[in-house]
Amino acid sequence: MVCVGGLQFELEEVFTLNVITHYDKLIDDNNDPFRDPPPLRKYMDKWDGQVFIDSMRLSRTKKVLEIGIGTGRIAAKVAPLCVKLVGIDISPKTIKRAKENLSDFNNIEFVCANFSDYVFDETFDVIYSSLTMMHFEDKQQIIVKVNELLNENGIFCLSIDKNLNDYIDMSDYKLKIYPDNLDNISKYINLTEMNIINQFETDFAYIFICMK
Repeated sequence: MVCVGGLQFELEEVFTLNVITHYDKLIDDNNDPFRDPPPLRKYMDKWDGQVFIDSMRLSRTKKVLEIGIGTGRIAAKVAPLCVKLVGIDISPKTIKRAKENLSDFNNIEFVCANFSDYVFDETFDVIYSSLTMMHFEDKQQIIVKVNELLNENGIFCLSIDKNLNDYIDMSDYKLKIYPDNLDNISKYINLTEMNIINQFETDFAYIFICMK
């Protein structure tokens, strides 16, 4: 038996720690990228950054979906540029913190759910996700769902981590992830109605810009 963040786990469970527990624990530890000082914010931009935002082709008429809104690091830049932003995240404590961080915006709707299971009652002009795909085992199912939710001529921006490890090592525990294979992601996108109109890399990520 081991202790992680005040919670007891059998030893074998440490290596498959629940994603919700992991992100809830980050909030308990006050690990919040939205509130990072400028040097750390600049570091996080190495996975996406302004070029990622610009690629969305945002306007005040567009409805946007963020898969994995986290504490609102990217949403704070997107919300002023669109008519509506829906942010979905699986962690209740993360969603609660995002609501606090983004309280100045009145055009954001928060959904606490697993994207792969949640049934949306609307479609979107822009869908984006950064550092979230690694948590989904069935990546093709996720990309198919994105395609279904994306309006005609809509934009999908995806940032995937270059890291190919099977675990995120948090020192006192490990979180199981599903590394993103660049060729597989390309193949899954090409099997949908979306076309890859741009593909580039940052220091830590590969970025796909797709249009339906």
